[in-house]
Amino acid sequence: MKRLGILFVISAPSGAGKSTICSSLRQTPDTAYSISCTTRAPRAGEIDGEDYHFMDVAEFERRVAAGEFLEYASVHGRYYGTLRQPIVDFLRSGIDVLVDIDVQGAANIRKCADSFITDSLADIFIMPPSLDELRHRLLKRGTETEEQIERRLSTAAAEMKCWRDYRYTIISGSMEEDLLKFRAITRAERYLSRRIVTLED
Repeated sequence: MKRLGILFVISAPSGAGKSTICSSLRQTPDTAYSISCTTRAPRAGEIDGEDYHFMDVAEFERRVAAGEFLEYASVHGRYYGTLRQPIVDFLRSGIDVLVDIDVQGAANIRKCADSFITDSLADIFIMPPSLDELRHRLLKRGTETEEQIERRLSTAAAEMKCWRDYRYTIISGSMEEDLLKFRAITRAERYLSRRIVTLED
């Protein structure tokens, strides 16, 4: 008997704490982090194959035509996508995969025609306590203008309406609280009987 891997899809408005959770989970050996592909140029300090798989538009579109993406989207004139095969390989090997993605990408994964993917899925939404708290967190970061913050808050308000589409919702508190809640979800998912396969399967 062995356990198949779980596809943990995590979404949250900017500033809700998703990046902190993902950064912490990337340090653990029991979860593989899905590295997205993009056609945008690398930013200072970003490493190809670690932060993103950077590729040109022609290469990205070739992979789209070949059906290599689990999901992809065009955002502000740049492509972003999640490759299917590395995820399937991890899941079949019993390794959990973490995908950090927006609500649009998560919806596309839920609509995937491959039942192996959808059966593996455990999607989680990180909900900020309120827009006021989210504004406070964004201001505290000090990395954006007031106009950019307002734009992010407008996007966040729309994203927060999608929380019911997710199997789990974590109402964000402190970083430590959020990690404990996420770990509780992963433990429960790993003990589901339907995730266990036998040699006869």
